[in-house]
Amino acid sequence: MYLKVIQRTAGSFAVSLAVGFGLSSFAQKPRVPAGGHLAVVADERLAALRREPDLSGRLVRRLSRGRLVSIRGSARTRDGLTFYRVAISRRTSGWLQSEAVVAAWHLGDDQRLSTLLESADEFDRVARARIFLGTFQHSSLRPKVLLTYGDAAEEAAAKLSREAERRFEKRELPAAGAPEFSYYLNYSGLDRFNRQGVTFNFDRSSKQFHYEGWAWREIVRRYPHSAEAAEAQLRLNSPPKESAK
Repeated sequence: MYLKVIQRTAGSFAVSLAVGFGLSSFAQKPRVPAGGHLAVVADERLAALRREPDLSGRLVRRLSRGRLVSIRGSARTRDGLTFYRVAISRRTSGWLQSEAVVAAWHLGDDQRLSTLLESADEFDRVARARIFLGTFQHSSLRPKVLLTYGDAAEEAAAKLSREAERRFEKRELPAAGAPEFSYYLNYSGLDRFNRQGVTFNFDRSSKQFHYEGWAWREIVRRYPHSAEAAEAQLRLNSPPKESAK
């Protein structure tokens, strides 16, 4: 059961592999639903759009992480949950649990999303950090999140290196034709990081990917007096480490 709806109105020799080009140039801009207060899905585990503001309400669809929604109203259930009445297009609307989304205008959402980064795997940390950096332009937590973004990308690079080497063992590649390094640079495991704006370098001699370092440089450039600046500079100055086999 749900209670009264509250209406809300609008307010070594290395080959550089470019997987995206930074946060300002992600390939495709999301569609922005008209009206209401904009928010973005950050926790896809809770992002079930329902016909009614209740966990047992009929499912309309499940929303993906990064999806923009327009909040048109809210309701609080008897068990203490808040649901937002949201529109995702002119024709599609429903009710969404409030914890599924974050918004720059909602106090404390930057802290909540920052906390979500602590328990995620490499890709989830990258994806959620991207949402944070795109949403909370003036948050004091940006240096911390940038460091998380960079560290998660480097951890992912080590894992991708191991996966790609197992797949492209010498015996599996044709003796003639495309050069070996091009198979690595076309490895399909890179694709989802491409869509998150991550850039890797590939070292031909060691057959290792490494994070290119944009987030760390951004900390040093924009937040030189932050606690994270020294950590970021240390990562930029350290030689890349080969991933464990």
